[in-house]
Formats: sequence, C-alpha cells, structure tokens
Amino acid sequence: MSYAQNYIRIKNSIPTNVTLIAVSKTHPVEAIEEVYSIGCRHFGENKVQELIQKHAALPKDINWHMIGHLQTNKVKMIVPFVHLIHSIDSFKLLGEINKEAVKAQKKQNCLLQFYIAQEETKFGFTKEEAIEMLHSPQFESLQNITIKGVMGMASFTDDETVVKNEFLNLKSIFNDLKQSFFINNTNFDTISMGMSGDYELAIEQGSTMVRVGTSIFGTRNYSNK
Repeated sequence: MSYAQNYIRIKNSIPTNVTLIAVSKTHPVEAIEEVYSIGCRHFGENKVQELIQKHAALPKDINWHMIGHLQTNKVKMIVPFVHLIHSIDSFKLLGEINKEAVKAQKKQNCLLQFYIAQEETKFGFTKEEAIEMLHSPQFESLQNITIKGVMGMASFTDDETVVKNEFLNLKSIFNDLKQSFFINNTNFDTISMGMSGDYELAIEQGSTMVRVGTSIFGTRNYSNK
C-alpha cells in the first residue's frame, strides 16, 4: 500500500471524533506531501530541527504537532508556528512557552504529559505534581497558554492488559483534572494516547487523538535525518 492508502485505511477505521496525527519523523518531505494531498493536515514530529525544516518546506495550512521531549532552549524555535505541543512535562517548560507565545502574540495550545508507563526512559508529570502546579498562582499567571488536555505513552509491551490499564489511568487523570480545574473550560477536551501498535486499544479506552507513524509511513528511515 502507498502512504496515502495507509492513511485512508486508518482514517476510515477510527471514529470521526478521533484526530489522526500522521507521525512523519525521519520520513522525507515527499512522503508527507503524498499524505497531505489526500487531505491530512495533522503531522507530528519529535525533533525540533526536523520540525523546523519540514515546516519551512511544506504548505502553511499544516497543523504541526510537537510530540517529542522539548528542551526549554528550543522553545523559541517552534512556538511561532506549532499547532500543539504534546510533551509538557514541567512548569519550567510551560513558563518558557508562555514567554515565547507572548512574543509571538498567540495562545499556545499544550498538553500535559503524564508518566503512565513502567519504563524509566519516559517523561511526564505524576498526577500529584500536575495538581500541585495547576493549584499554583504561578500557573494562573500564564496567560498565553491553553491547556488542551493530556498525553501519555504506554509501556512497550505485548501485554494488552498492561497497556489497557495505563490508558485507563490516563483517562482517569483527564477526568479528574477536568472535574477539578477545567469543568467549564471547553478547550480541555483532548486525550492524546495511542500509536501504531496500540491506537485501537487506546481509542477503546477513550483516546481522542492518536499518533500513528509506522502504520502510515513504514519503518522509520534514519538515513533521512
């Protein structure tokens, strides 16, 4: 199947209320153009430099998603154009994004990333850390940030029970934060969980946004980096 056919197959198989992000990391501009040509407007990257290069080379109506770990010293490079930053894992990072969003005269959409997996290599808040931050006056002062929801990555395992429980945990965190901090905020509506190997399971557990790369573009091509 072509990249476009892969995208259409997945798009047609998921509920209409779930946003499909085509994760294009390591893949060339030409691959993105093929999927763009049949209507995809949401693309995800996990490296700042690659995101900048692709944004410069491709149509400007693409909604770019920063899904990888983001260092504070690189925030200024992407805030002017990035649609949604999925990987907010500290108040320090949020503060830097707010500063750059003020300069760019925009409100930056962000997701709070939660540590839900069993692997130490993953990033994210604990639920307790996020609650403490959201209660703080410092958070209230961030006027150029829009918290859209939550993001998480499940453990890399074939055990579906483990993955399901991790997704259920993230859905529970979303519900608790919605009730406690965003009850009347219609912007807080996104649960970003699920990738090529587990997006169907993620959707069953309440995901509203899936990040699919390999199932669309094939194995990552690190020679293009």
